[in-house]
Amino acid sequence: MKWFGHRESGNVEDRRGMSGGKVIAGGGIIGVIILLINMFSGNIDLSQVVDTQSTASAPTQPLTAADEETGKFMRVLLADTEDVWAKLFEQNGQAYRPTTLVLFRGSVDTGCGSASSEAGPFYCPEDEKVYMDMAFFEQLRTRYGARGGDFAMAYVLAHEVGHHVQHLLGTSDEVQQAMQQSSETESNRLSVQLELQADFYAGVWAHHSEAKNRWLEAGDVDEALSAANAVGDDALQKRLQDRVVPDSFTHGSSAQRTAAFLKGFNGGILDEGSLFVQ
Repeated sequence: MKWFGHRESGNVEDRRGMSGGKVIAGGGIIGVIILLINMFSGNIDLSQVVDTQSTASAPTQPLTAADEETGKFMRVLLADTEDVWAKLFEQNGQAYRPTTLVLFRGSVDTGCGSASSEAGPFYCPEDEKVYMDMAFFEQLRTRYGARGGDFAMAYVLAHEVGHHVQHLLGTSDEVQQAMQQSSETESNRLSVQLELQADFYAGVWAHHSEAKNRWLEAGDVDEALSAANAVGDDALQKRLQDRVVPDSFTHGSSAQRTAAFLKGFNGGILDEGSLFVQ
């Protein structure tokens, strides 16, 4: 991505030099991995953050030059999501309220409790913030076979911002209420739809972002698709259990996730993402 020189968002809290508090696991895009084995024997909602009652904390570490550049990159990405979603909301007669991005290392306190980096990137609706430990992206590449790269980071951030959009539009609350009144299989299906809609919204952002900035380079979209493929429920289950249980999916298969992103990226039409996924 040709991102240098673009506007940086002021809605970023960089806590990577701070120590964390007690730790929780579960939640975001890779929290699935930590709790996946338990999913086969218990009723666990992997889209939620689960408190493990640990009191571990990470030591304070100074930011390196690479850390500083990564922070700058994430501020540019967040600024662009703000610009794109503000325009899309305005076109629909609504006002967009930006999320805040929190960069952390090891563990972090949130409005939804305390979280470890093992939770993966996640969105907390209670404080309307996205939380990301940048070490996740190296794990995504080395452990789970994704290609990595700057647009993989962009896809993950845009997915979490997509959850913020769902929160602002009231979609998340509606789906959560329906899940509470449903069977486990139906609840999982609704969770998948919510996650795939966030992937679709990530694609919508990428469509409008590229039209505005012309900053994508050869291979960038493949980086996003590789990340989406790596965190599909079927890919994770196959890696950990050597078997796939579709009724237990909570985030969608690799094929579904890549298709949802591409649907948004190729069309860029917000209304096409109304919990549409088959």
